[in-house]
Amino acid sequence: MEKIPMTRAGHAALDEELKKLKSVERPAVIKAIAEAREHGDLSENAEYHAAREKQSFIEGRIKELEALLSLAEVIDPAKLSGAIKFGATVTLVDEDTDEEKTYQIVGEAEANIDKGLLNIRSPLARALIGKNEGDSVEVRTPGGERSYEVLSVSYI
Repeated sequence: MEKIPMTRAGHAALDEELKKLKSVERPAVIKAIAEAREHGDLSENAEYHAAREKQSFIEGRIKELEALLSLAEVIDPAKLSGAIKFGATVTLVDEDTDEEKTYQIVGEAEANIDKGLLNIRSPLARALIGKNEGDSVEVRTPGGERSYEVLSVSYI
């Protein structure tokens, strides 16, 4: 199986979610199922069916997290330097709108564009890999062609 690159913070967040699911969410849903069973006829018991559905989601997410964590290759960005690569924190300016944005290039499992965590497989991240401060980047996005200039690259 192919290793999944992940930052230390991303690995810790997924591990924390897994622990919460196992120690809090799973026992709570098991208790809810037991209480719903006590109400009698399961075929018309909405509480029972909702609890079973939630249990199914939790078990699926636990399996997904365990698989991700078992394949994780934790990369510490602080030990890296040079051109843009996984883990880099990059400040860009949109050459059309002069809008500045800062992103950290992270693995797929920890990506969250609202928090500035850019998926390494995204078109923007792929275009940035190997670039340095001062370079211009052309990116084809679903919204059309965009041009960015790399203002800074750091590894924190």
